Amino acid sequence: MSTPSLWRPTRRRLTDTLLAAIAPVAAFSLALGGLTAWVAAGKAGSPPRIGITNGRVFLPYGNSSETAAFFDVSNVGGADDRLVRVTSSATSGEPDLSRHRMLGGGAAASKADVTSVAVPAGRGLSMSPVGLDVTLTPKARLRSGDLVPFTLHFEHSAAVKTLAVVVRPTS
Repeated sequence: MSTPSLWRPTRRRLTDTLLAAIAPVAAFSLALGGLTAWVAAGKAGSPPRIGITNGRVFLPYGNSSETAAFFDVSNVGGADDRLVRVTSSATSGEPDLSRHRMLGGGAAASKADVTSVAVPAGRGLSMSPVGLDVTLTPKARLRSGDLVPFTLHFEHSAAVKTLAVVVRPTS
């Protein structure tokens, strides 16, 4: 009867074992370092945090009763959000999100309704007459300096109430 040989660690076996363990340990360390940096930056699990500034409504021009409102929407949170609707007690019907595009070298414009708009994390969006705006028909005649109440509704964040000041389109 032969005696079983004992397994003995050799330099070659130990080297192979060590090399096999290095790859998963390195991947784990890299992932842990990235997650630690993300948490330290305050982005881990941080919901969207929406702020509204610079609300303004253009004074309707001529006999037109339709006009546009513009807002700067910021998102200082760690997750994206979407502006899905705008409401106002001072308008006839619900205001519409729309996008204007200049055509023919600025000689004409087209308007397209928009169902929602992204508000990226850490950034935001700025509405303008040549981009995104809120189209509305006021209930009452507006005068320069009037304040118009609005509520901006988001996909993930709570609705935000704000005021927009009526300004002349050249302001």
